[in-house]
Amino acid sequence: FVLPFMDFQDVLPVMLEWLGPKGFMEEMLKGFDLLADPCTSTVTMASLKRNSKFLGLEEVTDEEIHAMVVEGDLDGDGALNHYEFCIQIIKASPSMSAQAEEWLEEILL
Repeated sequence: FVLPFMDFQDVLPVMLEWLGPKGFMEEMLKGFDLLADPCTSTVTMASLKRNSKFLGLEEVTDEEIHAMVVEGDLDGDGALNHYEFCIQIIKASPSMSAQAEEWLEEILL
């Protein structure tokens, strides 16, 4: 999902190279924790809207927030867990999508 008003610069591959797979995953999970609802430990539409100011996304519409959550919600519970969130972050990076499986295996094995 790409927000029309954002000029996306793909810095994720640089972060991965600099931090390594494990460090990169830790940083993604810190981002998750920043956006997650503390009661449910998931990123919901409400928590994303409430915390979007940390990302400089104050102008994101409710429809765009809804689309972000729906696109990433693989289990259909209306929210993003850690796994779904990380997949969405990687999908947002054109150059990381190709490498994702390789470094994910490195982290998990």
